[in-house]
Amino acid sequence: MKNKPIYVELEIGCTMDELWEHTQDPRLHEQWDLRFSEIQYLPRKNESDMQSFHYETRIGFGLKIAGTGESSISSAPGSGTRMSTLAFASEQRFSLIRKGGGYWKYKESGDRLTFMTLFDYQIRFGFAGQFLDRYLFRPLFGYATAWSFDRLRIWLEERIPPSVIAERALIHYLSVILIMLLWLYEGLVPKLLFPEAGELYLMRKLSWFEGSELRLIQLIGILEMGLGGITVVWHRKKGIYIVQAMLLFLLTAPIVLFAPELLAAPFNPITLALPMFGLCLAAYWSSRYLPQAGRCKRKRSPSRRKEGI
Repeated sequence: MKNKPIYVELEIGCTMDELWEHTQDPRLHEQWDLRFSEIQYLPRKNESDMQSFHYETRIGFGLKIAGTGESSISSAPGSGTRMSTLAFASEQRFSLIRKGGGYWKYKESGDRLTFMTLFDYQIRFGFAGQFLDRYLFRPLFGYATAWSFDRLRIWLEERIPPSVIAERALIHYLSVILIMLLWLYEGLVPKLLFPEAGELYLMRKLSWFEGSELRLIQLIGILEMGLGGITVVWHRKKGIYIVQAMLLFLLTAPIVLFAPELLAAPFNPITLALPMFGLCLAAYWSSRYLPQAGRCKRKRSPSRRKEGI
């Protein structure tokens, strides 16, 4: 079961020196790269020696993967390219990665830079480790690499610190998940499963759809569940939150006008609509400068292969 190396490529609008500094300085590198929690260069006896380093990655529940590696730098004067190669390994028995290696390549491309990486590794745990790597770990590792590259791009192009980008992303994804869950619940429970608990009463009180109230409630429930799914798929599109805010108003206004007595209850349409509106506002605001792994190329083009990249 041979897995393909991980490849990520992204164009970034900055100078070569800026990109080099933010990827070669451990204090800056560990700020934007999801794959590493800590990177520390080890002392060298001579400047010509390879640079040894120690790395750690927190995986949750107080556990962390630690390892060591070596890196070297090469550049061709006047070529507009630089390269950094590395080899890494972990002696920890529960680390899936045994050892590996790869490179970072920096190439001038007009007024932008092309930042590329390719790396591969050997794993532990035999066939079980290979299966886990192919279908879970390697896809996640590749995604984390691409997401981190785009976070670095935003840092260099927009001057937004990685910690702020991460906070915005956390706010965005939590808001999207809560919006989805609320729409799914509102569509399924009170409208499809238990319409007699209150939704049917409200629809009959309006007297707009006499004889068709139940079918209309069920239709609204299906649409609300669909909206929950669409929110996840199109969560980066700001228009989806404007549409939802308008729908919340349209669903709440008739109750305020024709059944105001319901607003006296501890949990009522207003106490639901206002938090959902707030979540839509948070998701709308945080969708700007959101890192996106999909901006990166994940396969080498034929021209890159010819260049030996």
